[in-house]
Parts: sequence; C-alpha cells; structure tokens
Amino acid sequence: MNGTAVRAILLALVLGCMLVTCTAAGGLYLWARQEGLNPVKAIQLRVSLARNDDALNTPAGSDPTMRRFTVSSGDSASIIAANLLADGLITDSALFVDYVVYHRLDAELEAGTYFLQQTQTIPQIARALTDAASATIPFRTLEGWRLEEIAQVIDSNPLLDFSGADFMAVVGPGGAIPEEFKARAGIPDVLSNGREPSLEGFLYPGTYQLKPGITPEELRDEMLAAFDAHVTQEFYDEAAAQGLTMYQVVTLASIVQKEAVDLDEAPVIASVYLNRFRLPMRLDADPTVQYALGNTRDAGTWWPSITQADYYGLDGLPNQSYSTYLNEGLPPGPIAAPGLPAIRAVIQPAETQYYYFRRGCEDDNRHVFFTLDQQADHANFTCN
Repeated sequence: MNGTAVRAILLALVLGCMLVTCTAAGGLYLWARQEGLNPVKAIQLRVSLARNDDALNTPAGSDPTMRRFTVSSGDSASIIAANLLADGLITDSALFVDYVVYHRLDAELEAGTYFLQQTQTIPQIARALTDAASATIPFRTLEGWRLEEIAQVIDSNPLLDFSGADFMAVVGPGGAIPEEFKARAGIPDVLSNGREPSLEGFLYPGTYQLKPGITPEELRDEMLAAFDAHVTQEFYDEAAAQGLTMYQVVTLASIVQKEAVDLDEAPVIASVYLNRFRLPMRLDADPTVQYALGNTRDAGTWWPSITQADYYGLDGLPNQSYSTYLNEGLPPGPIAAPGLPAIRAVIQPAETQYYYFRRGCEDDNRHVFFTLDQQADHANFTCN
C-alpha cells in the first residue's frame, strides 16, 4: 500500500470519529437544550437533574402542615433555596437552584407570602413560588358551630395574623355588623334579653381560601358574602310568606341543625318547632339548654351532655335567656351556624301534626315523632 492510500485511510478514520463525536454531542444537546441557556450550561444542568431525579421528586418530609414562607423583593434563587432549606421545606438547595435555572423559573420567582408543605416536591414548590397571587390559607368551619368554636379554629391556625379573641370582638355581641346585612337579615338593634346582637348563626359554614394578611373584618365579610351567595332572595321571599324574618328563620334553623343528625329529618323536626311556635307553646329544645351551659360544665366542649335537672336549673348563667324550657318563644337569637339544608327545612318544612319527638331506640340517630294526642306516649316513651 503506497503512502497516498495510507493517508486516505487515516483521514477517513479521523473524519469518521469526528462525525460520531459530533453526532453524540448533538444528541446530548438536543436532549438537554433549554431556550435561553447556552448549550454547555444546559447540558450540565440537565445531567445534574437526571442524576438526582429521585431527590428532585422526593418531599423533604411527611408533615402536611402548611408553613408560612416569605420571598422578599430582590431575593435570588440561591437565597430562596437557602431559606427553603432552613425551613425544612427542601433537602438540597443546589438542586432547587439547578431546577429553577434549567426550567427558566429563576426569573419568575415572585416576592410574596406563600403557604407550603413538607410533602411538596422541589418542582411543586418551585412552580408555586411563581404565583404569589394564588397563595391562600385554607380555613374551614362546620355546620352547628357557635362563634366560640370558630374562634378556637382561628387560634389553632398559625397562618392567620389575628386571634380568636380579635375575631370575637368583630362578630360577637357589640361587634360592628354591616348595616346593609343587618337590615336585610332583620337583626334587631337590641335582643329580647336586652343585649346587643352578634353575628351568631350568620357566618356561613364552609371551606374558605383566605388571602395572606386577611383581617378579622375581612374574614367576617367573606363569611357574610357566602351566606348571601347561598341564602338567595327566594329564601327571603318564602320566609316572608310564612310571616318570618330571616333572623327568625336562622334562629330556628340553628336549633334544627343541632337536633337533626340525619338531615333528611330536618323538615320534620322543623315542622315540630314551627307547630309549637305557632300554637303557641314552649319549644323545649335541648340544644338551647346546651347553648346556655356552654363550656361552664366541661371546658373541653361547648355542647355538653345535659340532664333533666338542667332544663330548669340554669340560674345565674349569662345565657340562661336562651333556654326554651325557661322562656317562651324563640331564643333571643341563633345558637349556632346552620347549613343550607337546615335553613331550607325551616322555610320549606314538612306538613305534619307533630308536636313532640324523641330519639329512637335504634342506634341510628333517628327520631320518633308524636302528635298532640300522643303526648302521653311521648312522655312515657322508653326503649326496652
């Protein structure tokens, strides 16, 4: 083989190797490329993310508690990563920076207050930190809760900037009730027991997503707006057709809410109380006695178990005027926040001749109902 042939073979080999290398490098770049990053940086970051995929998608912990996290104006991705690490929300700050830089999120991280969880992964946290407007505080109240129970939930929520006492000062007796809402609902200036009214019963129970920094007044307004959204003008019209104000409806519905464990019984239970109210006769509603007792008997509950002696033994208690065993007619106001089914049950009650009911003998929380003629049966009702 002459020298010219050898040189040709060597040149072909060199060119072949260069072609293989370029093809491999090109494939690597296609795999790693990210618009806005130089090719070498993109490859480095993509390799890092691929190598640490498990860590990238493994949460820092198992605690689902929401934690307040603040991004200040001017914070870099590195500063944010260090703060996340210090708060126990991630386990690798460098990996967080690699992720946000590679995915071009570093320029989208927004200053603001966020609520994050240990159970979120780095990608989830990174993307959450690009939208401060979507950060919310989850807040939930239940049907049948009284104001004090809402205050307790506020005290147990570290994400809120005010206390249950702060909230009670706004919504409790003497608190500022928005005049338009007060007039529409028929809330009196002074209650029948001579006290100032509160918003008991009108703070609509449900799940709320609250904005960071919300004030007690703003929370009150959100809950009243939810009441207005659910209790439409049709409800007011039907209440008026029965000769009832919304204040009376909500007061009676709050009792029905506490009595009706199974809400399909609510219209029948409502009919019993409406029949008594219109006769008239005392309502004799056990929940009103519980409301009067409050947590004076057991600090661990606002709805204590009661005995026969409690029906007429509330002397000296501040809320004894709410007992419908001691006082005729409706109590001075609602005793809890009723849900929509209980409110609807009062506005659209079943048509019955029932005036009494007792808890049934089956372990299903249902009731047995009695007419006026069956008063003796009601009084002597026992379970064998």
